[in-house]
Amino acid sequence: MSKFLVLIYGNPESRAVWDGLSDEQKREGMAGYAALHEALAERDELLASESLAPPSATKQVLVRDGKPLTTDGPFAEVKEQLAGFYLLDCESMERAAEIVALIPEAPYSVVEVRPVRDLSAFM
Repeated sequence: MSKFLVLIYGNPESRAVWDGLSDEQKREGMAGYAALHEALAERDELLASESLAPPSATKQVLVRDGKPLTTDGPFAEVKEQLAGFYLLDCESMERAAEIVALIPEAPYSVVEVRPVRDLSAFM
């Protein structure tokens, strides 16, 4: 098994789709996430998953001379902003990509799958 970080990026179009849904449609969408979480947990593939607060709630922290300096976000002038993530433990990149296809938001977003580096040899 290998670990993969699935990064879900929101954009104005995906946010507009969500905002345009009725409360019932939003509940159905969230039920899709709950079902996915349950299925991944049953296969022991889900390590963590969270939806992130909007970029406006972000603080950037720079450490200079050993002291943290913070700035309020958002910071990047980009179309896509990180909206949530899954940390998976699954057999392959191909399996991680299969899981991405099951994420209810995936058809409206950009999703990146990145292998987690194994640094245990250095510990």
